[in-house]
Amino acid sequence: MICALGRASKLHEAAHSNDPTRSKSVPLAYVKISSEYLTHRSPAAAEKALRAILEQLGTLHESANVSRIDLFVDFISSENMESWDRHAWVTRASAINHYSTERQFSGWTIGAGGVISCRLYNKTLEILKQSKKTYLYELWYRAGWNGLDPVWRLEFQLNREVITQKGLQKLLDVLNHLNGLWSYATTEWLRLTLPNSDDQTRSRWPIHPLWGYLSSVDWQTNDSPLLPRFNSARVPGVDKLCSSLLSCLTSYMARERIWNLDHGFAAFKLAFCQHFDDISSYLGLSFDDFISEKVAIKARKFNTILNRDIEAEEKTKLSKSAAQYRKQSDGE
Repeated sequence: MICALGRASKLHEAAHSNDPTRSKSVPLAYVKISSEYLTHRSPAAAEKALRAILEQLGTLHESANVSRIDLFVDFISSENMESWDRHAWVTRASAINHYSTERQFSGWTIGAGGVISCRLYNKTLEILKQSKKTYLYELWYRAGWNGLDPVWRLEFQLNREVITQKGLQKLLDVLNHLNGLWSYATTEWLRLTLPNSDDQTRSRWPIHPLWGYLSSVDWQTNDSPLLPRFNSARVPGVDKLCSSLLSCLTSYMARERIWNLDHGFAAFKLAFCQHFDDISSYLGLSFDDFISEKVAIKARKFNTILNRDIEAEEKTKLSKSAAQYRKQSDGE
């Protein structure tokens, strides 16, 4: 069972002035609108109040730009949030962490420090132990909370880089595309799945029922489609990769006092495999799966692989090469 108690956003805005003495790249003010204030005022009303203050400091010639937005939904559920492991998260992020407070599971963090990040955490526990934001209780009671069940929060933080790459900048634009931003975050950037050990293609794993509910939250906007504009990360050149490998290899050879290149390669490969085999075992992965995940993360970052079955492609290439070799051997 899941019962949504509310959804809201927190905004960071930059207001611009037409003062000719001020650099065009520097806004008149950077303002963070707190979540507590937004429980009483709508984002549009909050910006109107903000403009009234800033117009006393300078002349504003355009509406505020949004530099960050935090979208979240508070809910109660009978689902055990600790019942799945890190493999159930299918995401473009590389960092997946889980936490506990005084031996009580407190939640998950995905993509911390990135341009998009997500937290799924026990909000009642966080209020009790840390933030003391008890003003939320009244809102939850109005939505049907019994005061006893733990309230969980799913929250996405989207920084300016993501917002602008989606073709959004002004507050009104962002507010008109909340459904699109939420959909992108919960269906493209991150999904909670039911892992299938018989299917190595994680993109085909079924969605967890809980995630099905959360991803379908309606933000009551006009459902305007988002622009699919995400800049491709620059793919490193072969020269840069070879230089990095040479630096690592020669450092290892010097450390181990190895002068022969072939011996150095062999020893370095052995040390490499032993080191990351230990790490993958600690994470509950096989060495091959660990490497495959790392490759997939880089591939998504560089936009070089889009849900392709690499192993199948390699087998196809090998089969074609083998067939061509047999033809040449047979004199065809």
